[in-house]
Amino acid sequence: MPNPEIQSGVTLRLPPHSKQRLWRYGPLILWAALIFIGSGDVLSAVHTSIVVRVARWLFPQASESTLATIHFVVRKGGHLTEYAILAWLSARAFLTSSRELFRRRWFWFALLVVVVYALGDEFHQSFVPSRTGSIYDSMIDSAGGLTGLLIYRATRSRRRANRPGENAHID
Repeated sequence: MPNPEIQSGVTLRLPPHSKQRLWRYGPLILWAALIFIGSGDVLSAVHTSIVVRVARWLFPQASESTLATIHFVVRKGGHLTEYAILAWLSARAFLTSSRELFRRRWFWFALLVVVVYALGDEFHQSFVPSRTGSIYDSMIDSAGGLTGLLIYRATRSRRRANRPGENAHID
C-alpha cells in the first residue's frame, strides 16, 4: 500500500479537529456564501418582481401601490429570515466550539457575526449596479439576527429546563 505522506513528510489525512470544524463552521460559511450570491444581481428587486405578478394574480383588484407594498414587505421579510438563519448557524458554531470563550459568550459572538456580515453585505451591494447599499437594510438584517438568537436562546433554555437533573439557567 502506498505511503499516505508526500515528500515533505506531511500526511494527507485531515486531523479529527478539522472534521469537527468543518461540521461546525461549514453550514455557517455555506449560508454566508449564499447570502453573498443573493446580494448580487440575482435577488435584486428586478428579479424578485415575480412576487408582484403572484400578488396581482391573488389580488386582481389591488392597486400598484398595494402591490409595491407587498413586494417591499416580502423582500424585507427575506432579510429578516436569512439573517435569523445566519444567527442560528453562528450560535450553533460557537456553542460547539473547542474554545471556552466562544462557548460561554456564544450569543454575543453570533450577534457580532450577524452585524458585521450585514454591514459588509450592504457595502458589497453598493458596488452592484442593480442594487443599493442601505444602512436601514443592515439594521433589518441585524434585527432578524437578534430575533433569531433570542428565539434560539429561549428554545435552548426551554429544552434544558425540560431535561431532568440539569441546570436550566439562561446563558
